[in-house]
Amino acid sequence: MNFILRSFSYIFHPILMPIIGAILYFVVSPRFTPESIIQAKILGLFIITVIIPIILYFLLKNLRLISSIELMNVKERKIPLLLQSLLLLLVTRMVIDAYDYPELYFFFLGSLISSLTAVFMTLFNLKPSLHMIGIGNVTMFTIAISIHFNINLTLLIAIILFSNGLVGTSRLHSKAHTNLELVLGMLIGIIPQLTLVNFWL
Repeated sequence: MNFILRSFSYIFHPILMPIIGAILYFVVSPRFTPESIIQAKILGLFIITVIIPIILYFLLKNLRLISSIELMNVKERKIPLLLQSLLLLLVTRMVIDAYDYPELYFFFLGSLISSLTAVFMTLFNLKPSLHMIGIGNVTMFTIAISIHFNINLTLLIAIILFSNGLVGTSRLHSKAHTNLELVLGMLIGIIPQLTLVNFWL
């Protein structure tokens, strides 16, 4: 049981949430996009949001700036989150165009705001759950594109909401966060997405 609960922390790891949101968008969007373009965008996003963060993790660990992938210490979070913010900024500037993919652009912009908010929280010695921030981003984005494109994604939304519970339970079970940190993380993930929806919904 312990292994199963802990596995959800890896399945829904924060660095996977941006690419999951992008794949979700391209799968459900009724807009025609050539398959070659989709593949190029997904590959670019995968490199920037998954591969590079993994490389940076090992670099930071070798430099002894962080002790583990969990980033349990608040002080250890600053540099990784700042680097993540720079990568998300790179995505909004070079990979996802606001004109061609406004929904996806604002999803990544919302993720950037969430990341910067998490950095700001470290100044007050707070460590909101990055897992809940990530899945909160995807949750609100899925609900928004369902409404925007008038597509029935009820089952998918239900699965994602259930996943929220699994992730939260996993983080509590591993004693990585308190209830307050989980709720704070969820709010930091949802509110920027909900606010930016006004620009494209």
